[in-house]
Amino acid sequence: MRFTSERRLDGGVLEREFTLGEIPGILWTPASAPAPLILLSPPPLGLRKTYPRLVARARHSAADGFATATIELPGSGDRPRWPAAEHALADLRRAMEAGEPVNDEIIDALILPLVDKAVPEWQAALDALLSLPDIGGPVGYSGGVISIGTRLAVVEPRISAAVLFAGSFVPRAVFEEARQVTIPLHVLLQWDDEGNDRQAALDLFDAFGSKEKTLHANMGGHTGVPQFAGDAAGQFFARHLK
Repeated sequence: MRFTSERRLDGGVLEREFTLGEIPGILWTPASAPAPLILLSPPPLGLRKTYPRLVARARHSAADGFATATIELPGSGDRPRWPAAEHALADLRRAMEAGEPVNDEIIDALILPLVDKAVPEWQAALDALLSLPDIGGPVGYSGGVISIGTRLAVVEPRISAAVLFAGSFVPRAVFEEARQVTIPLHVLLQWDDEGNDRQAALDLFDAFGSKEKTLHANMGGHTGVPQFAGDAAGQFFARHLK
């Protein structure tokens, strides 16, 4: 991990951009370090486009005493283009614009290779982050593509709790992985999310094997998550990471 810039935000939060090989990322740490860590997974839109949303969540977490870190997903932002992923996304858009059902073949081609690439990268980032003196653990995971969070919850024992956003397509294979998840979960669902299969989201929640799991559903579209839902997610992490 190589830090490339740093600056102080309001409230004493230290923001540092870094690279991990070819992967760009950002780390935010509160003034009260060492601090537990939340992996802040972005949507596949690029860190530059989603920075305002990410830094707002990082500030909120810092106020609660947590460090947060994010990394660019494969094929997103300034990372090299990924032709196979672009082709799968084009197939998805064509089906949706034509009013056709999004079949399993399209979902698998779009999501499963992304999960296979992103999860080891998150694990490598976690290795590097936990070696820093201002990161004290334990670790939580928040947001992003729900299939990535599901896989990480299964294979990464250092993650103690997760907040997942049910706002993306889910391959059938991920439902089987969900049955192996045992950590506490807080799942956010926007009831009127125009791009999300609500029933699939409910079925995935039902499949999770965790003894402690909460579904927090709110009316509204994909980007309409209310502030109080974010506050509840913060309280969830406070219970499980402190």
